[in-house]
Amino acid sequence: MRRVRSGIAALFLASTGCLDALGPELGPEIMACTPEDSDPERSISFRTDVLDGLLTRKCARCHTPEAPNPIGISMGGLDLSGYATLRAGGVTSGDDVVVDGDPCRSVLSQKLGAAPPFGARMPRGGPFLEQAEQQVIADWIVEGARDN
Repeated sequence: MRRVRSGIAALFLASTGCLDALGPELGPEIMACTPEDSDPERSISFRTDVLDGLLTRKCARCHTPEAPNPIGISMGGLDLSGYATLRAGGVTSGDDVVVDGDPCRSVLSQKLGAAPPFGARMPRGGPFLEQAEQQVIADWIVEGARDN
């Protein structure tokens, strides 16, 4: 009887140790979105900081009409070649591509983060924008997403 109890106890301990492997993989911690300007002393320029500084370098290969394979336009309908086309939004994002003053609700900002609400993180397949680069876009949105 003692052997049976010892065997059951050993089986129980072994099986509970295996349950850890069945738990969810959580991945990296995701920072909470805060709709605040990270540097109120600095004004973000759409043309210099956002378009030329980031979108042209990181997104143009899929989201401009001149791209060899403009899959971001053909599939998502989002043209990032200028202010007006960006603000027109895409098939899924629509007017929410940029919500003035609120990067947390802006699809453009959400899709650059680690956990977009739909589809893949952008740029598809990486390299992804650094946190400081994402913050430039978030700050531009917080500042009113002006065409400046």
